[in-house]
Amino acid sequence: MTLEHKINSDLKEAMKAKDQVRLRGIRAVKSAIMLLKTDGSGKPIDESAEIKLLQKLIKQRKDSLEIYEKQNREDLAVKEREEIEVIEKYLPEQMSIEELETALKEIISQTGASSMKDMGKIMGMASQKFAGKADGKTISGLVKKLLS
Repeated sequence: MTLEHKINSDLKEAMKAKDQVRLRGIRAVKSAIMLLKTDGSGKPIDESAEIKLLQKLIKQRKDSLEIYEKQNREDLAVKEREEIEVIEKYLPEQMSIEELETALKEIISQTGASSMKDMGKIMGMASQKFAGKADGKTISGLVKKLLS
């Protein structure tokens, strides 16, 4: 089942249950999918594009959440947290820090990386390998830690 079909069926369920929180999050994803489909490129939406889309939506909400927290706008921060929680359910299961660190050590040993100069090479491989399973910011922080 594609993400679009899953979103449509979950939207119906949320409407029937009158779950406003889920409705808000699901509608955001549905809207983003519609924009992606009608962007004029004509490319079909594959699983990797769906994952990138969801990650982008979560990143946008985390950025907004950070701003709201700085400005002490808890009413808006709560909405962002709720939407993040709903959208995250459509992403593949995230890797734990320990699993990610072990996998990154393996990539570093395979490539023979030894200094921060090799970070770009490691990040490229890691970003492809862990797409959707780990956040780029987390990967970057761990790579810096392991290479220093």
